[in-house]
Amino acid sequence: MKIISIQNNLGVPKYKQIILSVEKAIEDEKLKKGDRLPSVNKVCLASSLSRDTVLQAYDELKKRGIVYAIPGKGYYIKSVEITIKQRIFLLFDELNIFKEDTYNSFVKNIGKNAQVDIFFHYFNVQVFKKLINDNNGNYTKYIIMPTNLIDVAEFIKTLPVNEVFILDQTNIELESYPAIYQNHKKDIFDGLCKGKSRLNKYKKLIMIFPGFREPPGMKEGFLDFCNDYSFDYEVITEFTDRKISIGEVYIIPNDRDLVRVIEKSKLQNLKLGSDFGIISYNETPLKKVVANGITTISTNFEAMGKIMAQMILQGKKEQIENKCALIIRNSL
Repeated sequence: MKIISIQNNLGVPKYKQIILSVEKAIEDEKLKKGDRLPSVNKVCLASSLSRDTVLQAYDELKKRGIVYAIPGKGYYIKSVEITIKQRIFLLFDELNIFKEDTYNSFVKNIGKNAQVDIFFHYFNVQVFKKLINDNNGNYTKYIIMPTNLIDVAEFIKTLPVNEVFILDQTNIELESYPAIYQNHKKDIFDGLCKGKSRLNKYKKLIMIFPGFREPPGMKEGFLDFCNDYSFDYEVITEFTDRKISIGEVYIIPNDRDLVRVIEKSKLQNLKLGSDFGIISYNETPLKKVVANGITTISTNFEAMGKIMAQMILQGKKEQIENKCALIIRNSL
């Protein structure tokens, strides 16, 4: 039974004709799950093709999850889901409400002909490296969230260069890759500038910056703003057991610290928005109602997922800075 059919002067690259032949054979039930594909050598001889052409086709089918290879034995049908045109490796740092919004938006906009597999490195370089190594060559696209991990560019560069996209944070080592990212330094500086008229009534700005997971640009933008506009300021790594003084404004990237500050203010009988202020980083629905409304500096996480999907579907190779906004509420 002939599976692979190649025609000259068809106007379709021959490796794509191989892929279409396999898809047609699956559709017609000539190939079923577990069946062995014709060997690379057999296809080469039967159709006068180079090994590279056949391997390119089989490799594409492998990335889409349709076939798998057994070294020394050949290629076999792994899945008959031929409608899946893209298999996407999505590597996040962690799952929180912001990343969930990005993920849901991406899945919604990438369409039904894509399979998205999500992984997490949890800010661990060794986990990051293992996930990259274990999945290299198994997907059509790789979307990587490198966060502020050190020396991970060398692992990313082992992936097929034209199939990699960077999400959320980028750096100079990754500037050659298409990306949709936050400019944390610019975002926090611009956000504080927009809120300056309200900040002027306070005596001191305090950023709670543990520095482990938080992007360094946040701190840099905060320091630039305080120095440029002569605000008294302080950067602390944790809030534990600190007493809130009247006239302080807390800039808080981490929601756990946000809870601690609000709880402490209640113990001290301080009124948020008059005795002291809060600016939280990253918008969530709860911040609209907690403590009569928390002011936030936040990117649009849904837009980030949508733009990434559009980049992949449209074949764009750009570096796009995602928009950020200051949302003023009663906490300032």
